[in-house]
Order: sequence, then structure tokens, then C-alpha cells
Amino acid sequence: MKRSPAHHSVLPETAGPVVGRVETLLVDLPTIRPHKLSVATMDGQTLMLVKVHCSDGITGIGEGTTIGGLAYGGESPESMKLAIDTYFAPLMVGQDATRVQALMARIGKMVKENRFAKCAVETALLDAHGKRLGLPVSELLGGRRRDRLPVAWTLASGDTGRDIAEAERMLDLRRHNIFKLKIGARPLAEDIAHVARIKAALGGRGSVRVDINMAWDEMEAACGMAALADAGCELVEQPVATAPGLARLVRRFPIALMADESLTGPESAFELARVHGADVFAVKLEQSGGAFNALRVAAIADAAGIALYGGTMLEGAVGTIIAAHAFATFPNLQWGTELFGPLLLTEEILTAPLEYSDFSLTIPSGPGLGITLDDDRVAFFARDGFHRKNAT
Repeated sequence: MKRSPAHHSVLPETAGPVVGRVETLLVDLPTIRPHKLSVATMDGQTLMLVKVHCSDGITGIGEGTTIGGLAYGGESPESMKLAIDTYFAPLMVGQDATRVQALMARIGKMVKENRFAKCAVETALLDAHGKRLGLPVSELLGGRRRDRLPVAWTLASGDTGRDIAEAERMLDLRRHNIFKLKIGARPLAEDIAHVARIKAALGGRGSVRVDINMAWDEMEAACGMAALADAGCELVEQPVATAPGLARLVRRFPIALMADESLTGPESAFELARVHGADVFAVKLEQSGGAFNALRVAAIADAAGIALYGGTMLEGAVGTIIAAHAFATFPNLQWGTELFGPLLLTEEILTAPLEYSDFSLTIPSGPGLGITLDDDRVAFFARDGFHRKNAT
């Protein structure tokens, strides 16, 4: 027998719209293939969805997603759900739903860390307020500068021939011409040969980048970056774990070095900029703690002359689109984005799919996030059921 998702309710206490109820649920979705990283192999994806119901009848949606459960970081979809149910929701109910940053500051004072969960809640609040005002979320974040974002595709089957065939298919479909390879789980020489064969097969038709997910030590990284540059790779993402380690590697080789896992918000961005630890920042909303913090990370990068890339945690449609709204406002986005997460899933949970075409993602222009969940599809894949019978 399925249980209803956790919820917290309260009657409005003020004349203006307040948060009335917070729902969370886990949604398990299959992927088109195993996704192999140095830290884990993903055979499916779990989304933690949150709905914030407001007293004016408007509901906002948000998402929390991780890579490989707890293999990548300290939060999981299950822990996000528990944190929101137990700690976030009591702080939110009865509070002004229109003052998003003030409410997030209230949560921040009482809840440490939990950046991914905070991002999910902030997303839902922004979605609701955008719907309330009739504006896209990008306008609430300062105003979009672009309507489409270039999107890279990650080749992570672990098999060279299969990766080449997959890249060729993406080029034929005009869906992606930028490819990121997940390496670091195999011996260095094997990884370099894998990258070199793929780049040789694609030639000038597609650019090749790699992500090591912190798997190398500094000696391996030094050897690897030199060899990758010779192979025609243009960017290396987070080869080692620490900011000082990145700083010792940056600009030693004719290849860009990008920080990812080292970026956990504005404070870490400032420290990386201070030590000249990267050529590029991979900005991720969840790792930053939400859209507003991601904008702060981008501002630090711009001030320090560091280029920007729109990263992903392999989010589903909701997490992908809030990131797209934020990245659309960046003055600079020199290295494009990696917002392909929904394309890795075999099942659709929106009433209208996101639009990927001509190597880009189109950002919705409707109010809020500009997307609508297909509640029947969500209910089908929800781990604990999806019910809306407990409204106040």
C-alpha cells in the first residue's frame, strides 16, 4: 500500500499570500544506458520533487537530484526529502511567499549546509512567484540575455566504439556537437587512448572535453593534461580534489582547466579566484545552494576574469530548467552548458517536453519555470505515491 508524501499545512495568517503546504516525493526514472563516472555507475536517476502550495492557490515546483546517490557528495534525494519534511517545512509555512530571498535567509539561519535541498525549495518559491507575477523566472533573476543555450552531451558508456557511435548519432540529429567524456576510473594510459580515439573519429565536427571527477593525483593530472592537450582535448574538468591542487596545475598546459566539485558556493568561488585555481568555473545551481547563489558565483568569476560554463547534476526537467533560467541571465557564458539531464531519461514527466534542437536548449518563456508536470506520469513513477487530498 502506497503512503502519501509528507506534507505540512497551515491556515494563512496574513492578508498576502503565504506558504500553506509543502509536499515532497521521490520519483525513480530509468536512463537510456548506464552512466559511468569515476565515482559511480548510474543505472537510473531519482528525483526529489517538492511542491510549495501557497494560500493564493498558486503552487511552485522544485527538484533536488544527485549523481550516484551519496557517491558524489553529502546529500541524496532521500536525505533532501527528510530535511525538507522535518526542518525546512516548519520554517516555511505561514511565511510570506512573495519574499523569496528573505524566506531563504530564514531557512539559512536555521539549516546549515543542505545546499541541494535549499536549491529545490528556492526553485519552487521562484516558480510560484513567477506564476503569480506572470513573469518567467529569468526575469526575477535579473533578466535573460539569451533565449537558447548550447548544450554539451556526455559520453559515458565506458566503451570507446559505443561512445563514437553515440557521438555520431548526436551530430546527425543536430542535437549536440560538444562532447564531454567521463574518465578517471581506468588506468591513465587507457583513458588517454580512449579520448584520443574519439577525438580522432570526430575531427573538427565536434569538440571534446573530459571530466575526471577528482580521480587523479597531481602527478597523474600533470601527465594526463599534457597528453590530453596533444590529443586535441580542449578542457579538463576537476582532475584533482583540492583548490590548491588545481592552482598548481592551471596554465601549465595548453588546455583549459575547469573547477567543479571545488565550487560549493560564493565563498569557495572567491577562494578559487584568489589562488587563481581555474580557467573556467562550472556553475551548478544545486552545488551553489540555489539560483541566487549561482549568480553570485558567476559575478565572482566575471570579476576575476574566469570563464563560465553551465554545469549539471544530471537533473530532470525541473532542475534543468531553473538552471537554464539562471544561465540565461549570465553576462558571459563562454563555454556553453551541459543541461542534457532530461535526455538521459527514458520517461517524460512534463506535459510538454523541453525543446532541444540545433545543438541548443530553448528556455521556456511562460510564467515561472514555464513548464508543467504531468501528475499522472509523476504518480506512476513516484516511490511513495502522489496524493493531493490533504489540502487545507
